Amino acid sequence: MIQENIDITRRHTFGIATRARAWADYSSVDELRILLQEAHKQQWAYMPIGEGSNLLFVKNYEGLLLHSAIKSLNVTTSLNNEVLVQAGSGWIWDDFVAYCVAQGWYGVENLSYIPGTVGASAVQNVGAYGVEACDVIESVTLLATDTLKECTIKASDCGYGYRTSHFKGDWKGMYIVTAVTFRLSTTPHYTLDYGNLHQWVGDTPSLQGVRNAVIEIRRKKLPEPHELGSAGSFFVNPVISREHYSKLQEKHPDIPCYEIDEQRVKEPAAWLIDRLKWKGKSLGGAMVYPEQPLVIVNTGNAKAGHVVQLAQDIAFSVLMEFGIAITPEVNYIY
Repeated sequence: MIQENIDITRRHTFGIATRARAWADYSSVDELRILLQEAHKQQWAYMPIGEGSNLLFVKNYEGLLLHSAIKSLNVTTSLNNEVLVQAGSGWIWDDFVAYCVAQGWYGVENLSYIPGTVGASAVQNVGAYGVEACDVIESVTLLATDTLKECTIKASDCGYGYRTSHFKGDWKGMYIVTAVTFRLSTTPHYTLDYGNLHQWVGDTPSLQGVRNAVIEIRRKKLPEPHELGSAGSFFVNPVISREHYSKLQEKHPDIPCYEIDEQRVKEPAAWLIDRLKWKGKSLGGAMVYPEQPLVIVNTGNAKAGHVVQLAQDIAFSVLMEFGIAITPEVNYIY
């Protein structure tokens, strides 16, 4: 059933007062087809939405928001100490991670406590602590929005990169994710060399232990959405040339980086923002989170314009000081 003129303030994690022309939940591909047919008939704009954890509604949304409640789960193959797990797009991502950990399936534990849904993970290519969703995605099942036909695309064809995919670029609006198939392992192996994760886990890691450590670290760094609205990490870590990095070291000897290849390094945007003393600074009801400068929070009465302006001010200061352009990871919805 389509709900019209609905308040969606609590349906996105920023918690900024927002309304939508229409909202609909769907629990099957057939229901999604019917909703898309109606949107086409009414000539409405439409957009899939998960938990609304990576969105900033700059104004009320004059279209139909399509919320997946597809929560199927199928273990399709078990060969060579691997399992192929197909999960419906409506699974809460962390619930899916918790389930995999409980089953003894290795591969997604470092991605614990990331907000959002399984469907969004394949679009955004979520990542944390040295692991990205594309490392374990086998394929993505989609519904084409024009023909309303379902298809499956291999992960290698999805254009995955750092926090991006074809779904965010060339294919934007062409497909809606209905399920994602993950290739996970039943053989113990861990990725612990990113940040200080190894220190938290210790020398005798376990699958649940890694998950617990990641959750504890994230809770210390990031606000709970029900306490302070936010969209998580607001900016993407920028990639710069090694030549640029060497020049920055002359002025900032302690500037960190993550290795990419012989020509490029990744700069932690949080360090750049923190060096410019943005922690705790605010504009209207928007504030740079004191515990993590990569996060902009809604202190209770923020307007979208406050967030946009604060983000622009931060980005401009980073550009002026470091010559680095940082871009939002958050999707602005107009």
